[in-house]
Amino acid sequence: MPSTIILTRRDFVRVTGTVGAGLVLGVHIGACAGEEVDLEAFRPNAWVRVGTDGTVTVLVDRSEMGQGVVTSLPMLVAEELEVDPSTIRIEFAPADAAYNNRLFGMQATGGSSSIRAAWQPMREAGAAARLMLIAAAAEKWGVDAGSLRAENGEVVDPSGNRRIGYGRLADRAALLTVPQAVPLKDPRDFTVIGKPIKRLDTPAKVTGTAGFGIDVQVPGMLVAQVERCPVFGGALVRFDDSAARAVPGVRQVVQMSSGVAVVADGYWQAAQGRRALDVAWDEGSNAGQSSQRISAEFRRLARGRAVPARTDGNASAALGRAAQRVSAEFELPYLAHATMEPMNATAHVRTDGCDIWAPTQFQGGCAQVAAQITGLPPESIAVHTTYLGGGFGRRFELDFIAEAVEISKAVGTPVKVVWSREDDVRHEFYRPASFHVLSAGLDAEGWPTAWTHRVVAQSIMSRVFPDMVQNGLDPEAVEGAMELPYAIPNVRVDYVMAETGIPVGFWRSVNHSFNGFVVETFVDELAHATGKDPVAFRRRLLANAPRHLAALNLAADRAGWGTPLPTGRARGVAVHKSFESFVAQVAEVSLDGDQLRVHRVVCAVDCGPVVNPDTVAAQMESGIVYGLTAALYGAITIENGRVVQGNFDTYQMLRMPEMPAVEVHIVPSADAQGGVGEPGTPPIAPAVANAVFTLTGRRIRTLPIQV
Repeated sequence: MPSTIILTRRDFVRVTGTVGAGLVLGVHIGACAGEEVDLEAFRPNAWVRVGTDGTVTVLVDRSEMGQGVVTSLPMLVAEELEVDPSTIRIEFAPADAAYNNRLFGMQATGGSSSIRAAWQPMREAGAAARLMLIAAAAEKWGVDAGSLRAENGEVVDPSGNRRIGYGRLADRAALLTVPQAVPLKDPRDFTVIGKPIKRLDTPAKVTGTAGFGIDVQVPGMLVAQVERCPVFGGALVRFDDSAARAVPGVRQVVQMSSGVAVVADGYWQAAQGRRALDVAWDEGSNAGQSSQRISAEFRRLARGRAVPARTDGNASAALGRAAQRVSAEFELPYLAHATMEPMNATAHVRTDGCDIWAPTQFQGGCAQVAAQITGLPPESIAVHTTYLGGGFGRRFELDFIAEAVEISKAVGTPVKVVWSREDDVRHEFYRPASFHVLSAGLDAEGWPTAWTHRVVAQSIMSRVFPDMVQNGLDPEAVEGAMELPYAIPNVRVDYVMAETGIPVGFWRSVNHSFNGFVVETFVDELAHATGKDPVAFRRRLLANAPRHLAALNLAADRAGWGTPLPTGRARGVAVHKSFESFVAQVAEVSLDGDQLRVHRVVCAVDCGPVVNPDTVAAQMESGIVYGLTAALYGAITIENGRVVQGNFDTYQMLRMPEMPAVEVHIVPSADAQGGVGEPGTPPIAPAVANAVFTLTGRRIRTLPIQV
């Protein structure tokens, strides 16, 4: 059972392209996972359905993990189709190449790409349906289609004072040819896009009717827990399951690729049976691994050969000529995703097919891993996407999917695998730990003339997209460092790939999360080294980066930068671009002994054209609390090849009383569109750390922050 799949981009396109249309059943917002959906009369494209009762259904082709796509994507259709978005019925789309994310050629949710990828195709889907319904009305009334208009789910004939609902036109419209090119609205005419809309999934989540993966119930289903080697890369030597089989409710014990599975009537029985197992492991080469050894290895690697990622001018020579030189080293830890809903998946493997019910970010990958395990053709694999209780990149992985499929195949019944919180924290694909060495040269007036930044970190892409790593350079590992926006004439950014045996994966904002912290903390240090105000210093250096500058100016203005604060408080600032959005944050903090408190965060974001401003604000707030949790508490440590942390007592989350007041301000922008799911995370840690320096005079170069 492969928990890691190595694919090229071509593989992804090929795999997702083999899964036929209609193979996967969607889940209605108010329905339990696995409920079959109705087929409507008028289906002009992959995204829009119109029933004879007038019901408009939008198939959402991205996973909903709290980021709001089940509202924002239907808004794109509603704008062009001329319907009230609150009346739209939602289904999750099946796994099909028609729903591949246009930005990276596979059906997956990530990279803060949902709106950017859907902006054109979903508007075109709504516009095509509108034109066909208008054409059906024109045919019915015997008038020119150009004399009619669509309005609130109806076609209107102003000259004849007639109107007819979409439902009464659905059958007739279904017989028409789908237009190949459709005109889209001028943004000046938008009535839905850009307006705050209440989330369509809120009622189902409030009433408990929304179907998450952990809610799935299938007739005849058993529940499994898996005992895995506590050391990454270890292997099973032997096990005695006699005590486990004696636990009431335990049905089978199965040896599998990732360990030993106890299959029972319910979660509690499976957990009790798992505790009763007697298991011996060969812990392998990672048994002696530790955070201390990893730190020492990263420091050793930093002194060796590196691969250039960006070279402007001659940074080494400019450093030698500088009037002042500033250097610093930064070290950041592994981080776990810690989604509120632990990993889980349900699978039913049969001789003629396989059904998977899962909170997944990667439908195409689910189908592939199931085909590999079962030997079934991809077209016989059905993936039912449920709601996700948090994703943050963790649910792009396929390890928990593979476990469910393998166990179901072994026992011959539907099986739900449910991970414990300790499983979730100790068997992760972590945000990479990293080590950074930076130097800058300043001229006589205190302005930087040279900048060097060496990044030592593991490569996520070498596992997931190995074809993207060329000559030892993973360009994603230096994201947020390589695109330094400040006007410095001599820049060198390079990379050293490390390997530790600790699995790493996509974590909200990925490598921006550590590179953004390092860059913005060091920029602040340069400003203070020459007595310059941190905002004024950045403003001058961002003269050729107007979108960075606009976000910085708005955040500084709304935060009252430079105005007096109560005694014992200080402000810190950071600005960072990620996923094509530009975010600036000002954090207001205080210290009471060794207790750090963040009171207020002012955030400004330029993400280009906005679909739902409420979603933008919510995602900035979400990114801030996620990043603040990591800045104050987040660290995965390794001892004897094992993860030390296990539950929320040792891997702490920010508590509700600790949450600062957050203000989000959107920069009006018609520039290129960016994402909002991740860009709120990178600036918060440096903004807080820079405020701590103002209070204490001590630079924060490691996380979590210790004061």
